[in-house]
Amino acid sequence: MHRPIGRRAALVAALGVAAATGAARAQSWPTRPLRIIVPAVPGGATDIVTRAVAQPLGERLGQSVVAENRAGGSGLIALDTVMSSPPDGYTLLLVTEGNPMGPNMYKDWKPDPVRSLGYITLLGRGMFIVVVHPSFPAGTLAELIAQAQQSPQPMLYATPGVGQRLVFEQLKALNNFRADNVAYKGGAQAVADLVSGHIKVGVLGLPPAIPHIKAGRLRGLAVSGLQRTAALADVPTVAELGFPGFEFTQWQGLGSPAGTPAEIINLLHREALSAMALPATIDKLATIGMDNSTSASPAAFTQFIQRETDRWPPLFKTAGIQPE
Repeated sequence: MHRPIGRRAALVAALGVAAATGAARAQSWPTRPLRIIVPAVPGGATDIVTRAVAQPLGERLGQSVVAENRAGGSGLIALDTVMSSPPDGYTLLLVTEGNPMGPNMYKDWKPDPVRSLGYITLLGRGMFIVVVHPSFPAGTLAELIAQAQQSPQPMLYATPGVGQRLVFEQLKALNNFRADNVAYKGGAQAVADLVSGHIKVGVLGLPPAIPHIKAGRLRGLAVSGLQRTAALADVPTVAELGFPGFEFTQWQGLGSPAGTPAEIINLLHREALSAMALPATIDKLATIGMDNSTSASPAAFTQFIQRETDRWPPLFKTAGIQPE
């Protein structure tokens, strides 16, 4: 006589079947090329990091991984492309700090920064740098602040993005001086105007700034990370110059459409970490002032996104930046 299977035994059996099915799916995946949607034009830090990880990741997965640039809409075009793709792991997003910033920048930003994607891992992390034209009469951050405080007119400063603007606005709030932002839609024109001296002060990402600083066309006053960057070891951090805890970073990570199976996300996490640990990848990032900064797990990256999402509203309020 057969005894009926108890509810607990049935649940254990069902979980075992699900786990076996997931493991089998991960073993057979991928069967075709992957693409990483990049919310930026070719040539910048976001694009460079994507391509630095795409080739070794593809080699690890046994399929090509193609970087596909979809700039525009402050990242929404790329984000919408991924969100509307099947949650099968074949379409990924190169996630940046712009994702958790989005709701603070645009009234019609609908995606939830935490729930709109399945997060895989952080990849690279860098920082911003306060720069001046060599003709500007300030050789240190303290001298720049003093000049801004004494000037009868607001200081003009150039930025190619909101992250860069927040760096200077926080300095302004901490030191009680006036300054007006000259916003550029891209880094190339901001760099060109700073190098030419058309505007004397600015905040840039490290990748476009490093070659001009090393060539003497710009002077770096302070970086926005908690530690100095090896790429410009003689440039101090804002934090060490009397502002403890001051930190603004730019970063890149990998995300997938929400609902992507956990076994695929875990596989991508493992192989992405292996790709990022290669000496060639580390060296490539170092040349643009970026650090290999991977997440211990997909859950850890999701928690990082949550912290970033919670961090921005008061900083936008302090800067007086209203959603457009």
